[in-house]
Amino acid sequence: MAGYVGILSIELHFPENGSLKGKRKFLKAAKAQLHKRFGASVAEVDHHELWQRATLTVACVARGYSELNELLAAAERYLGAQEYELHRVERRMMSVEELSADPYAASLALEGAGWEGNLEEMRDSD
Repeated sequence: MAGYVGILSIELHFPENGSLKGKRKFLKAAKAQLHKRFGASVAEVDHHELWQRATLTVACVARGYSELNELLAAAERYLGAQEYELHRVERRMMSVEELSADPYAASLALEGAGWEGNLEEMRDSD
Protein backbone atom coordinates (compact mmCIF):
# COMPACT_ATOMS: atom_id res chain seq x y z
CA MET A 1 0.00 0.00 0.00
CA ALA A 2 1.42 3.38 -0.97
CA GLY A 3 0.42 6.82 0.16
CA TYR A 4 1.53 9.65 2.40
CA VAL A 5 -0.22 12.09 4.70
CA GLY A 6 1.21 15.56 5.25
CA ILE A 7 0.32 18.11 7.87
CA LEU A 8 1.36 21.74 7.68
CA SER A 9 0.84 23.95 10.72
CA ILE A 10 1.21 27.66 10.01
CA GLU A 11 0.88 30.67 12.28
CA LEU A 12 -0.28 33.75 10.38
CA HIS A 13 0.05 37.39 11.38
CA PHE A 14 -2.21 40.10 9.95
CA PRO A 15 -0.36 43.36 10.81
CA GLU A 16 -2.76 45.66 8.93
CA ASN A 17 -5.95 43.98 10.10
CA GLY A 18 -8.23 45.76 12.58
CA SER A 19 -11.08 43.35 13.28
CA LEU A 20 -12.15 39.74 13.59
CA LYS A 21 -14.38 40.27 10.55
CA GLY A 22 -11.33 41.25 8.48
CA LYS A 23 -9.38 38.23 9.73
CA ARG A 24 -12.28 35.91 8.84
CA LYS A 25 -12.29 37.36 5.31
CA PHE A 26 -8.59 36.52 4.84
CA LEU A 27 -8.98 33.05 6.34
CA LYS A 28 -12.07 32.18 4.32
CA ALA A 29 -10.26 33.06 1.08
CA ALA A 30 -7.07 31.22 2.11
CA LYS A 31 -8.95 28.07 3.12
CA ALA A 32 -10.94 28.05 -0.13
CA GLN A 33 -7.82 28.50 -2.27
CA LEU A 34 -5.85 25.84 -0.40
CA HIS A 35 -8.68 23.39 -0.95
CA LYS A 36 -9.13 24.35 -4.61
CA ARG A 37 -5.44 24.49 -5.60
CA PHE A 38 -3.99 21.69 -3.46
CA GLY A 39 -6.96 19.52 -2.46
CA ALA A 40 -6.16 20.33 1.17
CA SER A 41 -8.35 20.11 4.21
CA VAL A 42 -7.85 23.23 6.32
CA ALA A 43 -8.89 24.27 9.81
CA GLU A 44 -8.21 27.28 12.01
CA VAL A 45 -6.92 25.67 15.19
CA ASP A 46 -5.75 28.52 17.43
CA HIS A 47 -6.04 32.25 18.17
CA HIS A 48 -9.76 32.36 17.35
CA GLU A 49 -10.35 35.42 19.51
CA LEU A 50 -7.36 37.46 18.24
CA TRP A 51 -7.82 39.68 15.19
CA GLN A 52 -4.16 39.79 14.09
CA ARG A 53 -3.17 36.12 14.55
CA ALA A 54 -4.37 32.72 13.41
CA THR A 55 -2.98 29.22 13.24
CA LEU A 56 -4.05 27.00 10.36
CA THR A 57 -3.57 23.27 10.01
CA VAL A 58 -3.42 22.08 6.42
CA ALA A 59 -3.66 18.36 5.65
CA CYS A 60 -2.87 16.79 2.25
CA VAL A 61 -2.46 13.28 0.90
CA ALA A 62 -0.42 12.05 -2.06
CA ARG A 63 0.85 8.80 -3.56
CA GLY A 64 4.54 9.55 -3.16
CA TYR A 65 6.75 11.24 -0.60
CA SER A 66 8.30 13.73 -3.03
CA GLU A 67 4.88 14.56 -4.50
CA LEU A 68 3.56 15.29 -1.01
CA ASN A 69 6.64 17.31 -0.10
CA GLU A 70 6.16 19.50 -3.20
CA LEU A 71 2.44 19.85 -2.51
CA LEU A 72 3.07 21.12 1.03
CA ALA A 73 5.89 23.39 -0.17
CA ALA A 74 3.59 24.89 -2.82
CA ALA A 75 0.86 25.46 -0.21
CA GLU A 76 3.41 27.19 2.02
CA ARG A 77 4.64 29.34 -0.89
CA TYR A 78 1.05 30.28 -1.73
CA LEU A 79 0.37 31.41 1.84
CA GLY A 80 3.69 33.26 1.99
CA ALA A 81 2.78 35.28 -1.11
CA GLN A 82 -0.39 36.72 0.46
CA GLU A 83 -0.96 39.98 2.34
CA TYR A 84 -0.24 38.45 5.74
CA GLU A 85 2.99 37.20 7.29
CA LEU A 86 3.98 33.62 8.10
CA HIS A 87 5.54 33.29 11.53
CA ARG A 88 5.83 29.64 12.47
CA VAL A 89 5.68 26.82 9.96
CA GLU A 90 5.89 23.13 10.86
CA ARG A 91 5.67 20.28 8.37
CA ARG A 92 5.10 16.61 9.16
CA MET A 93 4.80 13.75 6.71
CA MET A 94 4.05 10.11 7.37
CA SER A 95 3.39 7.10 5.19
CA VAL A 96 0.05 5.35 5.46
CA GLU A 97 1.97 2.31 6.76
CA GLU A 98 3.52 4.38 9.55
CA LEU A 99 0.11 5.72 10.54
CA SER A 100 -1.38 2.22 10.57
CA ALA A 101 1.54 0.56 12.34
CA ASP A 102 2.06 3.14 15.07
CA PRO A 103 -1.12 4.82 16.32
CA TYR A 104 0.94 6.62 18.97
CA ALA A 105 3.12 8.29 16.30
CA ALA A 106 -0.01 9.22 14.37
CA SER A 107 -1.52 10.76 17.50
CA LEU A 108 1.68 12.76 18.09
CA ALA A 109 1.66 14.02 14.50
CA LEU A 110 -1.96 15.08 14.79
CA GLU A 111 -1.37 16.70 18.18
CA GLY A 112 1.59 18.64 16.78
CA ALA A 113 -0.68 19.92 14.03
CA GLY A 114 -3.29 21.18 16.46
CA TRP A 115 -5.68 18.20 16.65
CA GLU A 116 -7.07 18.08 20.18
CA GLY A 117 -8.96 14.78 19.91
CA ASN A 118 -7.63 11.29 19.62
CA LEU A 119 -7.17 8.91 16.71
CA GLU A 120 -10.28 6.87 17.59
CA GLU A 121 -12.42 10.03 17.42
CA MET A 122 -11.02 10.79 13.97
CA ARG A 123 -11.76 7.24 12.77
CA ASP A 124 -15.28 7.36 14.26
CA SER A 125 -16.05 10.67 12.51
CA ASP A 126 -15.70 9.05 9.07
